[in-house]
Amino acid sequence: MGIRVRAVVTGRVQGVGFRWTTAQGAARHGVTGFVRNLPDGSVEAEVEGDRSDVDAMLALLRTGPPGAAVADVAVQEIPPRGGAGFDVRG
Repeated sequence: MGIRVRAVVTGRVQGVGFRWTTAQGAARHGVTGFVRNLPDGSVEAEVEGDRSDVDAMLALLRTGPPGAAVADVAVQEIPPRGGAGFDVRG
């Protein structure tokens, strides 16, 4: 059984392809969950999978795509939900 984390990424993270980059990383690492923009300008992601894959996704979130300037990534472990796929939300 894997783990699930909720990460809120702050900095210059909207309008730079952050959600697309996160979805591409999720496909590479075989994790499930979602990513979405929040009204305050941050990006929220929930990622579920094997610990090593989730850790790889957190590393991706800490870097972001070219053009992003990540200030902080607040991570909280939450209960796994199961499910399939990785969604890009609004």
